Amino acid sequence: MPRSTTTAPTAALSHGLKQRHLSMIALGGVIGAGLFVGSGAGIAAAGPSIVVAYALSGVLVMLVMRMLGEMSAAYPSSGSFSAHAERAIGPWAGFTAGWAFWVLLCSAVGLEGIGAAQIVSGWLPGTPEWAWVALFMVVFCGANLAAVKNFGEFEFWFAALKVGAITLFLVLGVLAIAGVLPGTDSPGGSHLTPFLPHGGDGLIIGLLASVFAYGGLETVTIAAAESEDPVKGVASAVRTAMWRIAVFYIGSMAVVVTLVPWDSEEVVEKGPYVAALDELGIPGAGQLMNVVVLVALLSAMNANIYGSSRIAYSLVERGQGPKALGRAPGGVPRTAVLVSSVFGFFCVLLSYWRPDDVFSWLLNMTGAVILVVWAFIAVSQLRLRRELERAAPEKLVVRMWAYPVLTWVALAGMAAVFVLMAREPETRVQLYATGAMTAALAAVGYARQRRRARD
Repeated sequence: MPRSTTTAPTAALSHGLKQRHLSMIALGGVIGAGLFVGSGAGIAAAGPSIVVAYALSGVLVMLVMRMLGEMSAAYPSSGSFSAHAERAIGPWAGFTAGWAFWVLLCSAVGLEGIGAAQIVSGWLPGTPEWAWVALFMVVFCGANLAAVKNFGEFEFWFAALKVGAITLFLVLGVLAIAGVLPGTDSPGGSHLTPFLPHGGDGLIIGLLASVFAYGGLETVTIAAAESEDPVKGVASAVRTAMWRIAVFYIGSMAVVVTLVPWDSEEVVEKGPYVAALDELGIPGAGQLMNVVVLVALLSAMNANIYGSSRIAYSLVERGQGPKALGRAPGGVPRTAVLVSSVFGFFCVLLSYWRPDDVFSWLLNMTGAVILVVWAFIAVSQLRLRRELERAAPEKLVVRMWAYPVLTWVALAGMAAVFVLMAREPETRVQLYATGAMTAALAAVGYARQRRRARD
């Protein structure tokens, strides 16, 4: 039977996020750094079929977001899926999903800081990368320490820049494909063959790359708990997720592979967006996209410091972590923000001190966490939906499509991705390392649950 959480995790947090903040977080949050940075390798492996890969993984993500939206609209919480897993499955599940995601977000803060520092160091040769990472960390940690509205303002403008840039890219690309952009000739469909240059194996590699490019969409359900109207915010974000994924991810991949030969070296070396803009003869395309990528990385840093601190705070409020992280003077969990930021910077230091063993192990350990989280979301929704229909049907503001059929379809899709990861040597290590961390957290969580039950 579903188990209810014992406390209201968001009781002490402020509600400083306005609807415009949440709307732009939902709109821009879908445009992650992985789309700009990591999609080139997927195109090189899958060729034009990368569009199919992004469409398939996009369908899975839309189903996950719909399930998460249903639960978050019914039970708004800064713990999001972790709180839902505790309510639906048990405290051990909330502990496992929450702390695994916390490690993932903190590690991502470090990685994004390194990526941003490399771009700035390229503009200012001779400046140390670690110093830029430290500066970014101080800025975003300070913003998150002050008030949640600071996080909201940063994300509002970051999102506006990202949305503006990718919208301009899509407009220019569509005009060029149609043959009406001055100074360019339409490529037609000449770059779309062969559609599967490396067969099914290439499509699988592209599919795995695309799945992990979607990570970060969960932040909006965490942020909604601190908005003026959490239910309205979640419902709006989830209902618009479909077209955002279709336009920004699938649409931009379609434009890139139509404009640029899939086997062009520039697609991997410069990135697919720079390669496409170069193909159109846009002056300064490389530096322009570097600015956009920098914004995407800084946006992700800011969002992940925020998300990790709220997940940690919610876990502690539910008795699932050290009490010091649960303090929220002025409605801001400052200790959780500091600890999450310090952990992120420690990951940066590990990349310099122990890049080949400890840092590599950390990256592998978090490689498949997002899939584990999605699995917890699906199982939680299966169980909570029955509870809601029986006890509080009025809370079903957002409903999962074709329940429970599509929930099972999503779980089958996740299982398929796990199997595909086990087939590929590059992702197999990530799968096993993540599995080991998840099993360890589950064991600790279950032991804590048993001990609390006895006490």
